[in-house]
This record gives sequence, C-alpha cells and structure tokens, in this order.
Amino acid sequence: MATVSATEANEIIFDTAFNERLQQQLGELSNLYNKIYAYHPAGKDNFEALLKTIAFAFANRSTQLKQRDLKKLKTEPEHWFLSNHIAGMSLYVDRFCGSIKSLQNKLDYFEKLGVNFLHLMPVFESPEGESDGGYAVSDFRKVNQRFGTMDDLLELQKEMQQRNMYLMLDIVLNHTSHRHGWAEKAKNGEQQYQDYYYFFNDRYEPDEFDRHMPEVFPEAAPGNFTWVPECNKWVMSVFHSYQWDLNFRNPKVLVEMVDTILYYANLGIDVLRIDAPAFIWKEKGTDCQNLPMAHTLLQLIKQCVQIATPGMALLGEAIVAPEEIMKYFGTGNKLAQECDFAYNATQMALQWDALATGDIRVMMAAQHVLLQKPYGTSWITYTRCHDDIGLGYDDYMIGKAGYDPFEHRNFLKNYYSGNYEGSPARGALFSVNEKTGDGRISGSLASLCGLEAALEMSDKKEIKKSVQKILLMQAHSFFLGGIPMIFYGDELAQTNDYSYLQDEGKNYDNRWMHRPVINWDKVEKINEPGSVEKAVFTGTQQLIAIRKKLAVIADKKNLTWLTPHNIHIAGYLRAWDDKRVYCLYNFSDKEQHLTWYVFKENGMKPGKLYDYWSEKKIIVKNDHEYFTLPPYSFFILEPV
Repeated sequence: MATVSATEANEIIFDTAFNERLQQQLGELSNLYNKIYAYHPAGKDNFEALLKTIAFAFANRSTQLKQRDLKKLKTEPEHWFLSNHIAGMSLYVDRFCGSIKSLQNKLDYFEKLGVNFLHLMPVFESPEGESDGGYAVSDFRKVNQRFGTMDDLLELQKEMQQRNMYLMLDIVLNHTSHRHGWAEKAKNGEQQYQDYYYFFNDRYEPDEFDRHMPEVFPEAAPGNFTWVPECNKWVMSVFHSYQWDLNFRNPKVLVEMVDTILYYANLGIDVLRIDAPAFIWKEKGTDCQNLPMAHTLLQLIKQCVQIATPGMALLGEAIVAPEEIMKYFGTGNKLAQECDFAYNATQMALQWDALATGDIRVMMAAQHVLLQKPYGTSWITYTRCHDDIGLGYDDYMIGKAGYDPFEHRNFLKNYYSGNYEGSPARGALFSVNEKTGDGRISGSLASLCGLEAALEMSDKKEIKKSVQKILLMQAHSFFLGGIPMIFYGDELAQTNDYSYLQDEGKNYDNRWMHRPVINWDKVEKINEPGSVEKAVFTGTQQLIAIRKKLAVIADKKNLTWLTPHNIHIAGYLRAWDDKRVYCLYNFSDKEQHLTWYVFKENGMKPGKLYDYWSEKKIIVKNDHEYFTLPPYSFFILEPV
C-alpha cells in the first residue's frame, strides 16, 4: 500500500479547500462578471482567462502561505483582522529609514513601540519627478531601485512573518504611469493597449465627460484629459497628466489587474490597500466617482481573492462622504462582501473638528451613519496619514451643531492653516478650489496640535498642552474599534518638515510637509528624560499596550456612544459579554464636568472604575455630583 508524505497530505488538504471554495463561489463569480461584461465581444474568453488566473495564483502560492490562509480562516466568523492585538504604522520606506533592508533592521523599534502591522507606502517602480508619491506606477512587479529589490521585500516579509507581524502594500487600480509598458505601447499606436485606457481622437467625448467631472487637483493638475503628441490623441488622466486612467470596461484590463492583485497576495501581503477605488468606473453624464459598477468590480475582485488567496484582506481607500464610505463594505445582499476595511476618514476629520472647536456636536451628528458598518468588517482608524485632511462630512451634520456649514469649514481651514487669531496650529491649505472655496489641510499631527509653535516660543506650558493634545487624538482613535494606524513620525512628535520646498519634484505639493525624513540620531531622544519625543513615544507605547490588554476593544461591532451630557466631552462604551470599558475624552482647553450618571445609563451601575491610563481607581459617586476631566484629558475606564 502506497504511503502519502506529510507534504503530499498537506497539498491534498489545500487542493480540497481550494476546490470547495471555487465550487461554492463560482456561481457568484460568474454573476458578477456577467453583470459587467456579458455583452462584451471578448467577455467569454476573458472569463476563462480569469478562472485560469485564479487557478494559477493558487498553484503558485507557497505552502507556508497556504498554511497561513487556513490558520486565518479558522478564526472565522470573528476574522483575524478584527483583533485588538493588531496595531499598525504607515510609512514611506525611503523617508523613514532609506531602504527596505534598513527597514528590516528597524523591526525591533516597531516591536518596542508595540506595532506589529506595517503599511509601506508605494514601493514599486515609478518615474522620478512624476511619481505622485509612488502612485504613478510604471511597473507593478518591480521594486523601485531607490528602495531596494524584490528580494529585499521578500526577505522583509519572511522576517515579519517569523515575528508574527503583518504587511500591507498598495495596488493602484485606477491608473498607471504614462511610462508603464502598456502606456508606451499605446503611445506607439498599438490599438490593443490604447484600449487599456480611455483614448479619444478629438475633444468631443472628453468635453462630454468634463461637463460633470470635478477636478481632483485643480491647482496642480487642472482638467481630466491630457493630449498625447506621440499618437495625436487625448487620454483620460483624472489625477495628474502623467497618470492615465485604466479602462475597466475592457475585460482584459480586469484580468491583468486581478493577476497583479494575486501576485501581490503571493508575495505574502496580509492586507492589500486598493488606492482610489471610487474612480475605477467611468460613465458620461456622471461625476465618475462611486458608481455602482465600481462596487461590482470590487465585489468581483473580492471573490477572486477569497478563492485563490483567502488569507489576504482588502482595504478600499475611499475618502468620500460618510454614506458613500459605508457602501465600500458592500450593501444589500452583498453586505460585508466587498472590502474588508475602509479608512474611517470621516471620524478622523471629525476629531480635528472637535479639537479646533472644543465641541463634539458635529462629531456626534455623523455617528448614526458610521455605526452602520457591517459586522465582520473593520476600520483603519487614524489621526493622520500621508494625505491631506478633507472636511468631507455632510453639511447637515454641521447644521445640527448649530453652525453655518460654509462658515464652519472656513473657520477650520483658517484655524489649522494658522490664519485664525489665537490658533496654535501650523498647517497649510492644500488643493484650494477658488471656484467653490473647497480646500483641504496639510500638516503633521504635532504641528497641527500646536507643538511647532510652542517649541518656537520655548513655552513649556504650551509644549505640555500640545503633547496632551497629541495623545488625546491618538487615544480617541485607538479604542474606537478597527486597526489603529500611526503615521510614521507621529510617535516621535515630528513637526512639519519643510525640506520638500527645495525639491522640484515635491515643492508643488505641500502634503510633503507632513511626510518627514526621519533623523535617527534624534530618535534616540525617546530615551531622554523630559524630552518631547520620550513623552509622546512612551505615551503611544502605553496606549497600544492598554489596547492589547483589553479583548473588549476587538472590533465586534460593539461600540455605543454615551449620551453627550457635556458638549465638550466625547464618550463611548465598548462592551462584550460581561466586560465593559468606558472611554472619555475632553476636547476642551478647560476643565470639564460630567455627571456620574453617564456610567449607569447603559444597564450597569459600577461602584468603582479603574483608569488604565493613570493606573488609578476611581469611586463612582452620586448622579448629582460630577466627574472632573482636566483640559485635553482622557480616561480608559473599566468597572472593578
């Protein structure tokens, strides 16, 4: 009787699991595909190509990654990525430490902080001076030489996996660089590759599109189309003239990009960040954003990933209005079947609103929408990222707080750009549209919280206040649910870096002020008693450690906002089984008072509370008495 080796047995298990997933999901995969491509002349052939792509990706997936897939799937229905044990950092490799090899040597630093999930900003090849921070990709499968090599990336992933760390990379679905091989062939007149993009012989159709399409970067890149002299045609370029939009009406483009997605999965990526998914489907007569077919495409991509590489989760980077963000998790009978993650961009912006005004009412007006996130999906929560801060929440939310929406947004822009008397913030306005008055905000967490100005004045009181604001903002996002994502440098209280002004490839884009070059000699200040760096680093470290202690913080759709008895204090309850944690945040620059009844109105009457931040016990008093919160203070409280 023939014996089966352990390796062969594993492969049988893997193949059986793959075939079961394929059979279970083939019908839905076909339905979604045909919803888009049923009437395309090449639709049938490309569906067969798509199935071959899925099978090829699974066949080429390493044994280790297949084992990791099965391990992650065993955690369901909870999903591995809902855990309170995951804390992340987003960074530019070159600006953080120079190269991927150097990053591997910094893993001890992340572990010291408590970070076990890294988002590397785009590392694939993009042209110098026309890279849009790496989002104009000229080769999806070649690491940019300034970061290192593909072997370096694989070595990093291997080391991270051994340390039980997670890795996230980007896929730019909406466009390629005009230096990409497909674009170069299109310039040379090859029709097959012109069909990969939106090419037009004259301005008739571009003008029809432009009637309804807004400009993404009206200052730096006005218009949505670019003239290509090599072939005497216009091409759609929504972001920058050097970024050409891919045409997903062509099923061959879908197959090519799914192949790339699964290639990334087989590099060992745990979460794939899909850049700008709101833009991937275009229709004349619309603003070409958040269209239904964009969601169908994402659901189709999710199906492909679930079948071939189910250990990889998908993040949809949709920085849009709150109601639109929610749709990226899937709706109707596709609920929780689209993206596993979305950025909680609305909550991020609302925190900045509350910090500037000292008033939480606008924040609270948005929560009825954000609480609709379906079970089994999660947020990336954050106070800062590589991008600007948009004020995209709805006018009615501002109106509910008693403010005029136009005037309120103007106040916020002026406050954070330092143009409001008494504001300590040091930021700048980004992508101002003179026609509409719209604008967004650039600046580091520390500079927007007043640290840059306080250091300039050598004002110890203001420095201490700024540090407290930084930790308040981080704490508020760390315990909401979802994976907290620190933007590199924020753990060090890094202020704005103005060196970008001397770089012609960056000086047109003031977002580079909050994308600092890290000086590792200065990082040593985290060990210097009394330094700002030590205060913020150890504070962030403590917040992450607290989060990992509290299983109730895992994202089980278990967030309840507390009644706002004081408009300056935001509070929420995280509860699961018999465990409860109350989180309170004073966004005011003044001492505030809160009725003790707030701890009793959700079905429990605790006698004592333990504050994980101060490590002190607090006796709960009578309802007519008040709990006092110092300026910009916060409490993480568990009944004991």
